[in-house]
Amino acid sequence: MSFKENAAVNQLFELLESRYALRVLWALRDRHPQTFRLLQDSVGGITPNTLNTRIKELREAGLVDHASEGYGITEQGADLVKRLSDVQAFAARWATGQARKKDK
Repeated sequence: MSFKENAAVNQLFELLESRYALRVLWALRDRHPQTFRLLQDSVGGITPNTLNTRIKELREAGLVDHASEGYGITEQGADLVKRLSDVQAFAARWATGQARKKDK
């Protein structure tokens, strides 16, 4: 991986590591716009200030947008979430393996 590619990955990880950033993207993955309040409920446990900050960061990154119907995921954001959906399958297998370890 080149320095430039590595820098891009690090920049994306830094954004996604922000508290609740992944949860906001995940809440919007079905591509149905959500009002601020609905998005707050979908994410769960997030304060309005933190949600405002995450939305601002994700909008600046081109992953989330706002329209008259509410907040939604952009094409670029949808592409990222699609790639992250593999994590869901991995997490299910991983959790099953963890449960088996505890049962032994």
